[in-house]
Amino acid sequence: MITEKGKKRIAILGGGPSALFMYKRIVEANRNDLEIHIFESKRTLGSGMPYSPEGANDEHVTNVSDSEIPEIVTSVKKWIQTVSDEELAKFNVRKKDFNEMKVLPRLLFGQYLAAQFDMLVKNGRNAGMETEIHFESKVVDIADDPACGKVKIEVSGKEQQEFDCVIVCTGHNWPMEHEGKISGYFDSPYPPSKLKMKLNHAVALKGASLTAIDAIRTLARSNGNFHRQDNGKVSYEPSADSPDFKLVMHSVHGMLPAVRFHLEEPLLSGDSLLSHEEIEKNMAENGGFLSLDYLFEKDFKDRFRKKDAKFYNFIKDKNLEEFVESMMAQRENAKPFALFKAEYLEAEQSIKKEESIYWKEMLAVLSFAINYPAKYFSAEDMQRHQKVLMPLISIVIAFVPQSSCEELLALYDAGKLDIISVEKDSSAKPEKKGGVTYHYAGEPDPEQSVYYNTFVNCVGQPHLSFDDFPFKSLVANQTVSPAQIRFKSNEAGSTEWNQGNEKVVKAADGAFYLNVPGITINDYFQVVSQDGKANDRVFMMAVPYIGGYNPDYSGLDFCEQASANIAECIFKS
Repeated sequence: MITEKGKKRIAILGGGPSALFMYKRIVEANRNDLEIHIFESKRTLGSGMPYSPEGANDEHVTNVSDSEIPEIVTSVKKWIQTVSDEELAKFNVRKKDFNEMKVLPRLLFGQYLAAQFDMLVKNGRNAGMETEIHFESKVVDIADDPACGKVKIEVSGKEQQEFDCVIVCTGHNWPMEHEGKISGYFDSPYPPSKLKMKLNHAVALKGASLTAIDAIRTLARSNGNFHRQDNGKVSYEPSADSPDFKLVMHSVHGMLPAVRFHLEEPLLSGDSLLSHEEIEKNMAENGGFLSLDYLFEKDFKDRFRKKDAKFYNFIKDKNLEEFVESMMAQRENAKPFALFKAEYLEAEQSIKKEESIYWKEMLAVLSFAINYPAKYFSAEDMQRHQKVLMPLISIVIAFVPQSSCEELLALYDAGKLDIISVEKDSSAKPEKKGGVTYHYAGEPDPEQSVYYNTFVNCVGQPHLSFDDFPFKSLVANQTVSPAQIRFKSNEAGSTEWNQGNEKVVKAADGAFYLNVPGITINDYFQVVSQDGKANDRVFMMAVPYIGGYNPDYSGLDFCEQASANIAECIFKS
């Protein structure tokens, strides 16, 4: 894998946070026999989609603080001291007031990531490692050539290039289906600049996630103003020229995400993961599969024995389904905004007293611990994870920042924000005249059909299917394969197959498999071919295409852990 020049040529495709952490691992390897090429479609490194104008306006904030960010080169707190007061004033940030527990405006955090990338490039070059950055270079195809041990990449409008190793860090992808064809229809709220619209009617939002909150913060400012009262409470004043403006979220079971609180152990790390020995032992005892129940016991329930005896007594005899049902019931039986306000007040006390809401923190740990070995679940356990556990996790570990909570409550109090409880089979049908008709089951009528002039899909980054994989030469040459999980019980797989479950397939040997989103990868994020062989040259960190085997990619924590695994594999020889 060493070129004639004695240099190993590594290409990193993408220049966002994933690429930042990957490049950091390469720099830390402290080798001068490397030639690194970074291909970025924009003109900046580090910020990626979430922390650039592609994913944020001035009003958008992160849901992580300095204390929760894995170490890069310098901390946010130290970096803030190097930023001009004029630049910080744009984001209403003051150096003397900043501490490591505060969240940052996303665009400012993007500047921090860009500065970290610049420092790393300088450190790499000072250590004798060649780095070439290709801006405005969109990679449109990748082709692996096993015969010569090279990977060829095709950049739009430029000549093909060869590398010894390629790491795909292309980040978020928001497919466009109806946007641009149906007026008033938005497939996602990104870039958020497109939502700066005066609207004198109700706007339908699908979902109530952090993505929906992004849309709400932008649309609300385009149709009114927020004010902080003398008592500290935030209020909303609608614009006089859009009196009928209103935001209507459509959320499964009418649930809002949980609020950010004080984290006792803010940095998720490899310490939260099961060891290889533990995984292998459990798999040997469980028919070759990792047990979801084992993970639930070891990485969740057991952690409460000493830390929270009262909560442990509450859950010790509950299985996964019983635990989730008990926690979801508390949310389902409460009025959404009343619960949201109560959780906001609870979180305020948590932050003030620097005391964690421990069960929520441990749920984040469980999600992180599940993410990497999820590929070893049986199809039965993967379905339980998707249908039972993930709905709770997605709500509880959203960690909505306090400023977002205050704005949502202000909009609700002003009568400009509402939430409608819908079932999973609800749909927003695009209309030729523009907008959508939202079909959902609701109370008191069994079926509702409501027309909206404007609709924004806010379900977040979708897990994309194998058919959506963009690098078609890897597909054509069978370098990559669809992600599948085998059923432990042939009878269970056969039953679902016979019932017409389109995600279940029958193999030539009679075994049944569950198709999950994206492509097959191994523990080192190597792509796996259709004949089951891991590829030494192609690594996949682009989260939209590995969602089946990594069901909960946890932002910068994901970037840190995945980059460590890839670096270990690349440099093990």
